[in-house]
Amino acid sequence: MIIKNIIQDMWPKSHRAVGGGEDGSFSGSGDGSGGFCCWDNLPQELMREILVKIEAAESAWPTRRSVVAVAGVCRSWREITKEIVKVPELSGYLTFPISVKQPGPRDYLLQCFIKRNRSTQTYHLYLSLTNALADDGKFLLAARKCRRPTCTDYLISLHADDMSKGSSTYVGKLRSNFLGTKFIIYDAQQPHAGAKMARSRSTRLVNLKQVSPRVPSGNYPVAHISYELNVLGSRGPRRMQCTMDAIPTAAIEAGGVAPTQTEFSFSNVDSFPSIPFFRSKSNRLDKFPSGPLGSQKDGSLVLKNKSPRWHEQLQCWCLNFHGRVTVASVKNFQLVASPENGPAGPEHEKIILQFGKVGKDLFTMDYRYPISAFQAFSICLSSFDTKIASAYSNFL
Repeated sequence: MIIKNIIQDMWPKSHRAVGGGEDGSFSGSGDGSGGFCCWDNLPQELMREILVKIEAAESAWPTRRSVVAVAGVCRSWREITKEIVKVPELSGYLTFPISVKQPGPRDYLLQCFIKRNRSTQTYHLYLSLTNALADDGKFLLAARKCRRPTCTDYLISLHADDMSKGSSTYVGKLRSNFLGTKFIIYDAQQPHAGAKMARSRSTRLVNLKQVSPRVPSGNYPVAHISYELNVLGSRGPRRMQCTMDAIPTAAIEAGGVAPTQTEFSFSNVDSFPSIPFFRSKSNRLDKFPSGPLGSQKDGSLVLKNKSPRWHEQLQCWCLNFHGRVTVASVKNFQLVASPENGPAGPEHEKIILQFGKVGKDLFTMDYRYPISAFQAFSICLSSFDTKIASAYSNFL
């Protein structure tokens, strides 16, 4: 309807009759195959003007779904829409699925929330549609917790009902060590040129040949998360550090650039042979970093939790979440960039990610450039995991 109204306002009736009805209606498959009437034959100038008007008018969800709808009309409309719609860094909008893999806005925190389902061990990420702490939200990502003998995996998907690693909607995972103190975030596709895929147990030897299972993509480590053992037990806040392997330190500076994925590049899962895979004994190939929290990879952005202050009257550790957190919890945190050398500048005071509790199974998650919704969600998932070592320290 919105397309029809814009065409009627912008295109004379005599022109609308070409390939369509006199009322300005159009029909066609929209599959990009050329088997439709006139969507793909509209003048390029008119197409661009229509899409610019729609993109500017539909500035918030759920009405922003019109922008996604016009991109599905045909191939030419899709290409123009992709050119017009700006990345979240510039627009602040999460429009297409790839937006969850792109860095957030530079000037403010993008407000989201996470719903936890204890019975199914699943977590759903939503984009906040209002300023309220809880609303219907726009679904973004889902994760499912999978316990293994030596680690815990959180499989992350674009689909709430399909969180298997073999699905085309699989986007990555979070893996913990046995103690739940160290984590690795894996992206299902190459985050930037030159990124190397991590070897894993996904590859099996079948008939003395290496074959890959039916999975859409690989495991590219993009971040390492560490939790420091809390020697104060429940009387002190947890310390955490995130080394963003795929983001350079310079990204937080003025003019700095973080890697930005432009599209999903899933492999064709149908091209893999249907061969049964049998689990065999093998050495663990996932490597977790060791050593103190202060260690970091050269040139990689390091995030650390902002130190809370002790409130004498309340007798607790406090952080200012500006009304976005209402329930005290050890899981609550704010992450800022850690200075590599020298004194911290104003860029190191900006909160890049904050996470906190507002209900029994409801948490807010706000993030900004240079991290993406996928990376922010993965970091927050690590806070849900049971910290055996931290629990043990309560008895020391």
